[in-house]
Amino acid sequence: MNKRKFGLALTSVVAAGAILGACGAKDKEEDKGKDEPAKGAETTETADDNFSIAMVTDVGGIDDKSFNQSAWEGIQEFGKANGLTKGDGGFDYLQSKGEADFEPNLNKLVRRDFDLIFGVGFIMADALTDLAAQNPESHFVQIDAEAEGDNVVNVLFKEQEGSFLAGVAAAKMSKSGKIGFVGGMDIPVINRFHAGYVAGAKAVNPDIEVQIKYTGAFDKADLGKLTANSMYSSGVDVIFHAAGGTGNGVFSEAKERKKKDPNADVWVIGVDADQYEEGKIDDKTNVTLTSMLKSVDKAVVDLANQGKEGEFPGGETLIYGLKEDGVKLADSRGAIPEDIDKIIAEYAEKIANGEIEVPADVTAKDKK
Repeated sequence: MNKRKFGLALTSVVAAGAILGACGAKDKEEDKGKDEPAKGAETTETADDNFSIAMVTDVGGIDDKSFNQSAWEGIQEFGKANGLTKGDGGFDYLQSKGEADFEPNLNKLVRRDFDLIFGVGFIMADALTDLAAQNPESHFVQIDAEAEGDNVVNVLFKEQEGSFLAGVAAAKMSKSGKIGFVGGMDIPVINRFHAGYVAGAKAVNPDIEVQIKYTGAFDKADLGKLTANSMYSSGVDVIFHAAGGTGNGVFSEAKERKKKDPNADVWVIGVDADQYEEGKIDDKTNVTLTSMLKSVDKAVVDLANQGKEGEFPGGETLIYGLKEDGVKLADSRGAIPEDIDKIIAEYAEKIANGEIEVPADVTAKDKK
């Protein structure tokens, strides 16, 4: 199936529903408000009248302080705005402990008759493709990958663009001239983080040394900690992680070092959500430099609203970048000086207006 791809402003997706189309919308019952209800018939709104939504996490889990958590926050926001409660007929999630859980979890939500089901994470695409084919009347959203099906909407982000800004920040803040990148699995979405980060760092300091390590997991904090320990010990002073729950170990290592030596130059750049709290040591000390934000929560709300209005853009792939406010850097809360902030803003403008095209791919050599 050939999918059309769009870059859409998150804040205007619902308003621009006409350009997205109303493909794949579920058939709705004809309005019966003109008819008088039969004597004794139920006239109050029930759970069946609600537009229900649910999600399946990848292995990172609902509290990964990253994109699973951001998606769940979007689910909850939609539920609150529409007076829904957690559970059947409202909003819910199922957590996956491994890849073998993806298809059974998706199938459980189909059987529970949720109107819109979100699959979160690149490695869920195959399972969601299978379920979508088996359940053509159900509607699905695949986040961070492209699943097949006219009843599926795929949501992708230009992670490379936000990561470019993270690279600029890291290189300008580094005192040692050495920065690091800790990735989860070696997959296209993480490669985009990697490619953008290196490009941004090299743009402001061609001589910067960038250490790269893929841990192979999104749920192994111990691997993240071990990797960060090696990097910091070698002189790296800023690490950007794109590793989900594994990245929590990067924060743990940085905080331990900062506690032992308050003068230690150790920073972490968070991912997907604002991870400022994850880097907090006390009210005056925090190792989070900034975070590269992906507006997963806003995309979830936008698509849920479109589905509710019968404008679900089935078969489409939606792409969000800097121009669409889909990626950006979080407020550093003063950690990044004003002069460096201005440089970051200048690069952001150049990327948004097309003056700079950020690479999305990395070579095998670059991954070492």
